[in-house]
Amino acid sequence: MNEKFEELIGTYIHHQVGISDHFITMELSCQLQKNLLDLDKDNSMKFAGIGNQDLKDPLQDKRGDKIFWMNNKSQEPAERAFLSQIDQFILYLNDTCYVGINAYEFHYALYNTGSGYTRHVDQFKNNNDRKFSMIHYLNTDWLPEDGGDLLIYRDDDVEKISPEMQKAVFFKSDSCEHAVSKSTRPRMSISGWLKSI
Repeated sequence: MNEKFEELIGTYIHHQVGISDHFITMELSCQLQKNLLDLDKDNSMKFAGIGNQDLKDPLQDKRGDKIFWMNNKSQEPAERAFLSQIDQFILYLNDTCYVGINAYEFHYALYNTGSGYTRHVDQFKNNNDRKFSMIHYLNTDWLPEDGGDLLIYRDDDVEKISPEMQKAVFFKSDSCEHAVSKSTRPRMSISGWLKSI
């Protein structure tokens, strides 16, 4: 497991965006994907907003994903396994990089065909608890022509990261501007934030 943690941290240190192509197992990815699809089938996923309760975007027209928040005390086997790995990663990150993470929050995210998310950063204007953003992709047999790339903005350059199954992405919440391009098929992930509160 430490090799995956080192891959994510090492690529972050060198490129400001950490990537691990196989951060979680294929079996766990498939179980989490099934959970997401079941939640959507049951109409449990709701269209996401922008901002927090104190400062919300009234139009809510910048993002098109539906979400369902994970319970950090969840006993659902796949969610428990996923969150256990997050706990281990945070311990490793704190021990090696001294970043003081002591909380987190994650949600399932589903972008239906043709939806995306415009350029933004992940930290609220009135709350700086979020320190790092993490995304875990749940898309089987994703192809370049499917779109749905994570777009990372670097000065005059844009890096494209495809949302393939098992891949994890890790970056600073307050400074990494990013977007999600529109896709030609539904796009699934678990997204969240490592926090210091």
